Amino acid sequence: MTDHRDLFPTRLESERDMFPRLDPVVHSRNQDRWDGPLGEEALSRYERDGFLWFEGFFSRERVAPFFDELRGMALDRALMDSDQVIVDPDSGELRSVFAMHHVSERFDKLTRDPRILGMVRQLLGSDVYIHQSRINDKYGFKGGGFNWHSDFETWHAEDGMPRMRAVSASLMLTDNNEFNGPLMLIPGSHHYFVPTVGHTPEDNWKASLKSQRLGVPEKNPLQRLANQGGIRAPKGPPGSLLLFECNTLHASNRNLSPWPRSNLFFVYNSVDNLLAEPFCGNAPRPNFLGEREKLEPLAMYDNFAPFQVVTA
Repeated sequence: MTDHRDLFPTRLESERDMFPRLDPVVHSRNQDRWDGPLGEEALSRYERDGFLWFEGFFSRERVAPFFDELRGMALDRALMDSDQVIVDPDSGELRSVFAMHHVSERFDKLTRDPRILGMVRQLLGSDVYIHQSRINDKYGFKGGGFNWHSDFETWHAEDGMPRMRAVSASLMLTDNNEFNGPLMLIPGSHHYFVPTVGHTPEDNWKASLKSQRLGVPEKNPLQRLANQGGIRAPKGPPGSLLLFECNTLHASNRNLSPWPRSNLFFVYNSVDNLLAEPFCGNAPRPNFLGEREKLEPLAMYDNFAPFQVVTA
């Protein structure tokens, strides 16, 4: 049953202090908590930090074809001219392609890998569907950054996601290092909801996907949370995997290095957390940003080996 109450007011006229989250971080309870590949150490780390990092989760050979697909997409004029493709506002290069699991059969199968899907079901305590998927690319010398934000704040305000019951997976297609704009996260920030200031205009997504302006927390709560938890930037080779809780504050700098930074992102939402009307009062965003139609629970793709316990 979808919860239509707005328990996380945001996009306000004036600043409001952050407040503790109202939802569990690991939604599986009692014996179900261990029904999956994650052990207690990994579950406790996820509850504490809001993310898990798996260096070299897949081999380079497994992820190389995705990078090849990205190059092919950049040459597809019909796709490049569609709304689901975002170009970098500074360089004009391809920045993001959304609904990747509909564009790529290989990506669709990846989202149903038992090792990933098993962890996500365990964390969310339910079956899941894909709320959003995309490939993000930062060309060498050209790739722009993104300001601090919580994905949940955006999905709540602009998509109508009621509760904090979603997990993002980021799979590295290239090396992510300290020079090419890796994702930065504030450990522990997911324990608080940080309301933001500013009215959300209609079709805000057309601008926000190129440059994050709305939904950015004020400096004081950001500093308080960073002082408490620090800032982490997981770095590793292609095939590394990051799972992060939907309310974890994150950002990334521009890529000033000569090396590209390309990552796949796919967002799992609980089937018990279906989207309501956007809480900002606007019309819903397109389905490629917030899925409202294809809500069937994901089935595991059985060509992969069964999952084993992961300690992270």
